[in-house]
Amino acid sequence: MAILGLGHTGLWVTDLPAMRDFYERVIGLTVTDEDEEQGIVFFSAQPDVEHHEFVLQRGRTAAPGSMLSHQISWRVDSVETLQAYHQRFKEEGVPVQQEVTHGNAYGIYFFDPEGNRGEVYLRIERDVRQPFRKSLNLEQPVEAVHAEAERLLNDGGPAYQAATWTPVSDSGQASADGLSIRP
Repeated sequence: MAILGLGHTGLWVTDLPAMRDFYERVIGLTVTDEDEEQGIVFFSAQPDVEHHEFVLQRGRTAAPGSMLSHQISWRVDSVETLQAYHQRFKEEGVPVQQEVTHGNAYGIYFFDPEGNRGEVYLRIERDVRQPFRKSLNLEQPVEAVHAEAERLLNDGGPAYQAATWTPVSDSGQASADGLSIRP
């Protein structure tokens, strides 16, 4: 008996319409099913292949500020797609914790409307000991992104550059590099 992979994950939420909008419109997932009475929405990145990889359901009971999930990561296909998310997050006012290279991936850590941390990332075919995380500038041409990531991988400095952020407080406010998670 062996696990083949992660099938799907889900979150209990407080504001289902806001969270549905965020994951459908901002992240770009497809709603594959929903039940308004039960307050549940199913999403897929590849609805022709997988009915759902992600579920939101009304009914969160954890207090604001509770750290529930570590992160939910979504794989993308190119640096250009990461750069498109960088731009979309700026336009939408999505709080970004850090844009990084992990040596074996480039990613953007962000917060959804209820303060859950997510990541969009591009896998890089390299074997790099983890944790490895250094800030990466995605506002440059693709080749410059790759060159900067290579330089950061080989610069001899500390392998882990922590981001500064504060989890959601009891007041429902949070900060990620000075940005408010919830208005």
